[in-house]
Amino acid sequence: MELWYTERNIVPGLALSVEVSKTLHSEQTEYQHLAIVETPLCGRMLLLDNIIMTNIKDEFVYHEMISHVALNTHPNPKKVLVIGGGDGGAIREIIKHPSVEKAVLVEIDRRVVETSIEYLPEIACGLKDPKVEVHYKDGIKYVQDHKNEFDIILVDSTDPIGPAVGLFEGDFYKSCHEALKEDGIFVAQTESPYYNEELIPKVQKDIRANYPITKLYLAFIPTYPGGCWSFTMGSKKHDPEAVDFSNWAGYKTRYYNPEIHKAAFVLPNFVRELISK
Repeated sequence: MELWYTERNIVPGLALSVEVSKTLHSEQTEYQHLAIVETPLCGRMLLLDNIIMTNIKDEFVYHEMISHVALNTHPNPKKVLVIGGGDGGAIREIIKHPSVEKAVLVEIDRRVVETSIEYLPEIACGLKDPKVEVHYKDGIKYVQDHKNEFDIILVDSTDPIGPAVGLFEGDFYKSCHEALKEDGIFVAQTESPYYNEELIPKVQKDIRANYPITKLYLAFIPTYPGGCWSFTMGSKKHDPEAVDFSNWAGYKTRYYNPEIHKAAFVLPNFVRELISK
């Protein structure tokens, strides 16, 4: 008998189905339902509250693009904060940069980290690096308590429901601005431009209120609704489209490269219209 997992209602009227060969883990944590399933197409897959978070097949796109665009825009990132991202994928990418001295992960749900280390070691492999600190705390409160401390803040959140709602609010973006140093950079995942037409203009407005340079960029992730995913950068000083890669030494990636960095900011007309609202 074939077994399929179907993600429903994250986008009204749309469902995404993936064949499942085995459930490896399932539990109700303090904050959400967490499951790891084995799929023939995508390998092991992490689900939170029945929503696909990441999987072995295409995780590299998301984790490279939320991380390296900011890390290569900043001329000398030494201390980086990730809020959410308990699977460890963003941390894995951050510590590839030789200038990074400390990477701090703040994840509210300890079980996401522990389960990822056990079942998704390819993604979570960087979490035990000596450069990495992991704190099991509310990310909103954490940034409020750490002023002028980070070169880069990455918000690797779930969708804007449940415990992640506050990570899409203007007050939170303001707190992140205060937690960044004078030339700091902020990046958040900002959902699908096809299906989040109301969220993206609001996020753009709120981030622009705090950062003189605010730009949206895109990547293509097959297991996220619509396949086309957006990230929004707020930068105090550095323009991501002005990065000089002439002396870039490079490091191992599967999606990101200097050409992708530049091309990610070239937006279709309908996305340009969204962010101009």
